[in-house]
Amino acid sequence: MLERIKIFLKAQFSAFTGGVCDYLIMLFLTECFGIHYTVSIAAGCILGAVINFSINKTWSFFRANVKYRFTLTQQLLRFVFVVTSSIALKIAGTYLLTQFTCFDYKIARIITDIVVSLCYNYVLQRYWVFRTGKRQGAKK
Repeated sequence: MLERIKIFLKAQFSAFTGGVCDYLIMLFLTECFGIHYTVSIAAGCILGAVINFSINKTWSFFRANVKYRFTLTQQLLRFVFVVTSSIALKIAGTYLLTQFTCFDYKIARIITDIVVSLCYNYVLQRYWVFRTGKRQGAKK
């Protein structure tokens, strides 16, 4: 149980780190260059995804003496699927909250990111992208 909590906290740190970079890119592009926030979200998410994958692969979900079920290429392809759908969810969620509530896009984005990160990204990354097999040397 403690190991699962540790992995969860590491993954949240990774998501937060990528998310901060992602959010700052969105703000920079929208506020400084006047790019619509939905386009800025996509641009920021791409940079955030690279950071997130790198941290997750080497630290958050890394476990010594554990064989991953998928090769790096397979993990990258799965991660690209997760990121692409995550970007769509973040754009749609932010847009809908902004258009149909009184939330500013900056606040709507934070709300959307929290929901998508915890309910979608973490689950798919933990159990689909970085899924492990049996421990090396373990009896069958």
